[in-house]
Amino acid sequence: MIRLENITKYYPSKLGHQYIFRNVTFDIPAGHNIGILGSNGAGKSTLFRLLAGSEYPNKGRIITDLSLSWPVALTTGIHQQMTGRENTRFIGKVNGIADLDKYEQRVRTFAELGKKFDLPVRSYSSGMKPRLAFACSIAIDFDVYLIDEVTSVGDAKFRRKAKEALLERSEKANVIMVSHEMDEIRQFCDSAIVLHKGELTFYNDLEQGIEQYQAL
Repeated sequence: MIRLENITKYYPSKLGHQYIFRNVTFDIPAGHNIGILGSNGAGKSTLFRLLAGSEYPNKGRIITDLSLSWPVALTTGIHQQMTGRENTRFIGKVNGIADLDKYEQRVRTFAELGKKFDLPVRSYSSGMKPRLAFACSIAIDFDVYLIDEVTSVGDAKFRRKAKEALLERSEKANVIMVSHEMDEIRQFCDSAIVLHKGELTFYNDLEQGIEQYQAL
């Protein structure tokens, strides 16, 4: 279970605090592959960043005994000055990987970067960076994978490979996904959380959740 306990999140503006969540307490149940749904500006990306730990609430806390990935395919944890190999080994160490050589090989094989694996990430194309980030994440056994628009990972061939890997992972772990593509949500998820006016509602039935979201 992932528990949001009395979460308040706002962003400052010239008009004062713009609140996304006010004193929200909500349990995200374990054992589900969940799509996060909501209109533009409802707070989907904010909730995702809070779960990932890349942003913090202004008040309250998130409690879980599960291991959560960073957002799969996003490159926020990749250091531009380091090589692909250096990034891989650093990420492995941070996540407590015992056999770094084996982990490195898995990442290198999956990312398909060739010789560029030993070049600084700053020299990578826009498609190579998320491929490295995706490979680093999928090679670690997390309890929950946070997935943000998996269709943005690399070219069409790599996207197919990425989806297959995530579907395989979702058989043993769970996913929490943000996507604007309902076909993608249906492919990965069995339930939904709908965000509306700062409130979260869990739908055990995915189609019911999609119906409620589309009615907003």
